[in-house]
Amino acid sequence: MRKPLIAGNWKMYKTINEATKLVGGLKKELVDFNGVDIILLPAFTALYYVFQAIADSNIQLGAQNLHWEKEGAFTGEISPIMLKDCGCEYVIVGHSERRKYFGETDEVVNKKTKTALNVGLMPIVCIGETLEEREADKTMGVIEAQLSGAFKDFTADEIQGIVVAYEPVWAIGTGKNATPDQAQEVHKFIRGWISSHFSGEIAQELRILYGGSVKPNNIKELMQEQDIDGALVGGASLDVLSFSQIVKGAIAEKK
Repeated sequence: MRKPLIAGNWKMYKTINEATKLVGGLKKELVDFNGVDIILLPAFTALYYVFQAIADSNIQLGAQNLHWEKEGAFTGEISPIMLKDCGCEYVIVGHSERRKYFGETDEVVNKKTKTALNVGLMPIVCIGETLEEREADKTMGVIEAQLSGAFKDFTADEIQGIVVAYEPVWAIGTGKNATPDQAQEVHKFIRGWISSHFSGEIAQELRILYGGSVKPNNIKELMQEQDIDGALVGGASLDVLSFSQIVKGAIAEKK
């Protein structure tokens, strides 16, 4: 059975002091809670400080982005080696905000995902459709194209080292969210795509997260769906109570 995973994407929030204070609160709420993998993804400036704060806990560290080269003349970018040096085990790749505001393409996502794997980071690869695409009944076509681009020339071994996050763009930070049925439909499609392009066994082991206005009051219903294995949480991860409630609510009996 796939172990639930809840990842908190802090985006461009939290100073170092605010970040360590938040970690302190989460450790108290989630001490010895081992039924769910818990990942925090703070801003680059807070990574090492958060790593030190979680060192004696059940919480793991991830970053929000990386460059596809290990080092070089890329002013303002962050090396995957530097992320490892800060204690990171995970990294987000291809978040919709990176695609929308910074022009990241499926080709870039592919390169970054490969690099993350090569240095021992587990990439959380984000895919999802816009509201216009959903209303035009193009959701599955968009998802298939993003999967094909992100995982072009991947081996079976490489696919086993990734996490996929389905985030409908229209539900991120809007207060809207896909219904559990809508989310399940896409998660099932993703698992089917992995099965047909790699193997059924790999598909069954792959963890697929849902992201898009995840809150304490909808996590249990989402997690009951057969192919939803956790959540990539945005705004609700910035508060001790709401994030800890989401983590605790992630253990649910599947339908």
